[in-house]
Amino acid sequence: MTGPVVAGRAVAARTPSEPARPISTISAAPAEARPTGIGELDRVLGGGLVPGAVVLLAGEPGVGKSTLLLDVAQQWAVAGHTPALVVSGEESVSQVRLRAGRLGALDDRLYLAAENDLGSVLGHLDAVQPGLLVLDSVQTFSLSGADGVAGGVTQVRAVTAALVAVAKERGIATVLVGHVTKDGNVAGPRVLEHLVDVVLHFEGDRHSALRLVRGMKNRFGPADEVGCFEMHERGITGLADPSGLFLTRYAEAVPGTCVTVAMEGRRALVTEVQALIGATVAGSPRRTVSGLDSARLAMVLAVLQRRAEKLTLHDREVFAATVGGIRVIEPAADLAVALAVASGGLNLAVSPRLVAIGEVGLTGEVRRVGAVGRRLAEAARLGFTVALAPPGADSADHGAVPDGLRVIEVSDVRSALHWAARVSAE
Repeated sequence: MTGPVVAGRAVAARTPSEPARPISTISAAPAEARPTGIGELDRVLGGGLVPGAVVLLAGEPGVGKSTLLLDVAQQWAVAGHTPALVVSGEESVSQVRLRAGRLGALDDRLYLAAENDLGSVLGHLDAVQPGLLVLDSVQTFSLSGADGVAGGVTQVRAVTAALVAVAKERGIATVLVGHVTKDGNVAGPRVLEHLVDVVLHFEGDRHSALRLVRGMKNRFGPADEVGCFEMHERGITGLADPSGLFLTRYAEAVPGTCVTVAMEGRRALVTEVQALIGATVAGSPRRTVSGLDSARLAMVLAVLQRRAEKLTLHDREVFAATVGGIRVIEPAADLAVALAVASGGLNLAVSPRLVAIGEVGLTGEVRRVGAVGRRLAEAARLGFTVALAPPGADSADHGAVPDGLRVIEVSDVRSALHWAARVSAE
């Protein structure tokens, strides 16, 4: 049978390698995920690693990618499914062995190799027959016959395409470590992200113990999930309940602080925002932020200057930060930032029992945000008793208000400041 005409040529029909079957007769068992033994990573992956799936884990150098994946390989080996093979293109096997000793990853079913040639890696696959392959990192490997040097666009594309084909053919769960650019994007050609099944970003400040694994693409689960980890001397540990990391426990209320509930993927995290109002200065005062969006802080300051009585900010230095190293850039934190700044500027402490949720508009109105129900539930779970929220926060579409939590709807910044002062005085 003659097919359609493409580029002046007729496309002939061919016998397919496997006939199409009714979907009800196809088994889903080969695509079932196997837990890695690390709960926070399984949360992001959608249950674990799928045989034949290729995962790209990207992050800055030194953030802990190799440490995390060595732990994953150890857990896989201990589970006894199949051997795990870690191939390093950046370190010797002795260097990897030293890290493994510190982590306690010394199972006999965990194999190590140091290579830079993809052909040699395939030879190791034939010898070890692993169920899990970790390549650290994909930019250091080269494929003979492909143009360019290791790390170049052509080589990275060729190496990744070859590994994807091998993983699918042999049913090997494969994790590729990738570098990121200065902008935080995956280094290499954009097609790299399209070739793999899962793309994860490993984020974290070297000066903080907090690490986040953020899902950017996932063919086997949610693509907006986040896993929380803590880096320490003996490796990296998952944090099933990280909210406590982002709060400061005060003996009494302190001016310049307010608590909000941020969403990281589908996870609600109770987070403290701090603000310090400096002295009056001539010229342009500094606006310094850590963990917040500087543009949104500037907007909130402008709104407060126009809408808040007795608060002068145009000639004063302002410093704002989050606690615990978390980065909060979503608009839902605007109201907490505004209250923290006003609290510091007026020297009036906000009640430690209060959380503030809402986006602030240019006219001072407080707008609704997403996932209000989950935010309120998390605040109530951690013992907060009062929540300032946008109008409609306790409506039916968000579910019932949690027991023990009083929700006060505020329509603008001025009413939010009024209620914050009133609650603090109670």
